[in-house]
Amino acid sequence: MFISSAFAQAQPGASGDAGLLGFLPIILMFVLLYFLMIRPQMKRQKEQKSMIDALQKGDEVITAGGVAGKITKLGDTYLRVEIAPETEISVQKASVQTLLPKGTLKSIQ
Repeated sequence: MFISSAFAQAQPGASGDAGLLGFLPIILMFVLLYFLMIRPQMKRQKEQKSMIDALQKGDEVITAGGVAGKITKLGDTYLRVEIAPETEISVQKASVQTLLPKGTLKSIQ
């Protein structure tokens, strides 16, 4: 009736190894997350920034809203895009999504 509970004890060196092995799947998941999601996203951002920095007057672009046109004027943050003869709009540089090859707009129209 007055028997005390017995608790099993681990061997002296085993407790530290089990703790490290317990974190191994979590560490592997973070490494996998980095290589599958974070690194490709950083690469896309770098390519987008270099494309925006390389924009020039006369380039044909498509904006994030789907508007296709030719760049007529460049500023620091905004640019003017000619979407039809005698029709220009101002858009932010960051909204340029795709740089088209020269002559693409003539083949579309």
